[in-house]
Amino acid sequence: MSLMHGINVREEATSVISMRTVDSAIPVVVGTAPINMGNLSNVNNPVICHTLAGAVTELGYVDDFSAGFSLCEAIYSQFQLYGIAPVIFINVLNPAEHKTDVAASVKTFASNKITLEYGVLSSTVVVKSEDGETTYTVNTDYALSFDKDGKTVINKLGEAITDSVSVSYTKLDPSLVTAEDIIGGIDVNTGKKTGLELISEIFPRFRVVPGLLIAPGWSHDVSVASVLAAKSEKINGLFRAMSIADIQAESVEKYSDIPAFKQQNSLVDEDMVLTWPKLKNGSKEFFQSTHLAGLISEVDANNGGIPYESPSNKNYKITGSVYNGEEVYLGLEEADYLNRNGIVTSLNWSNGWTSWGNRTAAFPDITDVKDNFIPIRRMFNWIQNTFILTYWQKIDFPIKKRNLKMIADSGTFWLNGLTSREFILGGRFEFREADNPLTDLMNGIVRFRVFVTPPSPMEQLEFILEYDLTYVSTLFG
Repeated sequence: MSLMHGINVREEATSVISMRTVDSAIPVVVGTAPINMGNLSNVNNPVICHTLAGAVTELGYVDDFSAGFSLCEAIYSQFQLYGIAPVIFINVLNPAEHKTDVAASVKTFASNKITLEYGVLSSTVVVKSEDGETTYTVNTDYALSFDKDGKTVINKLGEAITDSVSVSYTKLDPSLVTAEDIIGGIDVNTGKKTGLELISEIFPRFRVVPGLLIAPGWSHDVSVASVLAAKSEKINGLFRAMSIADIQAESVEKYSDIPAFKQQNSLVDEDMVLTWPKLKNGSKEFFQSTHLAGLISEVDANNGGIPYESPSNKNYKITGSVYNGEEVYLGLEEADYLNRNGIVTSLNWSNGWTSWGNRTAAFPDITDVKDNFIPIRRMFNWIQNTFILTYWQKIDFPIKKRNLKMIADSGTFWLNGLTSREFILGGRFEFREADNPLTDLMNGIVRFRVFVTPPSPMEQLEFILEYDLTYVSTLFG
């Protein structure tokens, strides 16, 4: 034992753990991008974007949503309309597979430019003389660029190139992408993941927990919607998110067809929100899942990132609703009919165009409020994700009273803070002997019981109006 002459000071670990901050509504969007304008390596490669410019640089952007690049509507909605970041995008459109060769045809320069189409792969453009005898050189005889719409432009350089030329190229073909590409899988030889399977890589890559999973333009496919819901439940075997899917099918001609379609296709998951119809902003049409993801993020951001408030009756950034090219104006009775069947819709009522509906797809079959109210389900998701990230540092520590008390005290203090700010009505931690048999404790298994009550949405207000005869006597006052 060494001699210590003077004062010795030792530090003990803080008896209360600081709770980790978990983003509640980070969207993960899976679909197709005009990757010819962006980074060609971003194929089945999750990309986190914090700005519009970053998204355009990484994935490209086409303002015409009918061109088949489904991620573009999410890029526009999230960054331009709702101003929410970050967003994680997964593009499945692969230039090596989803492409079409365009045979040589004669085109004529106008103002020294020839405008081609969307999705042209610049490396495949071949420009020859009209008779095909002379092959011109890029960046010497001509240059390639993109116009403001995202179309490829051949720019004439100098006089060596003739006014009429023969042009051939290969272009991206989004029509070749299938629901199976969106769902994805795992290569048995390489272990490489694609499509929705990449959701499991998001936390290891970016250290953020997915909050919302969407695939606009694809989630109306029942197989995609079902996998979205399944992936939401156990990300990395631990985290829980919410998926948003759209309804659009030939069998759905009007709002009253939707409940039957929902039941026939078993779209009744508590981790899923179903929406109908599509929305529009000016001339642009969007799947409602895109806007609802942006609106949820906006509402959460206004509440410090805590998902306790419903997005229902909050304003969409839209100018109308549309389905199969026709304007949709639901009355309150029609909108409520959809709500009663677990469908979120849009309503143009006293405060303009809003989201309308508080219930998950599990409603009305599941009556448990934690599973059929969107904000309560999301609060439970957020709380459990917070516990996982916060207490992961205590995994493999010795089972002793101090460590158990530290966990319970930290959780209680955090829940008390949420209660004082009225994000929950109350909450508490308990370490119960009945939940922790000696054999489990000996085997390293510890259980805490957590009680928590998020507030329900004020879905109905009832005012009882009565004529009071006694006030007639005021006439004789």
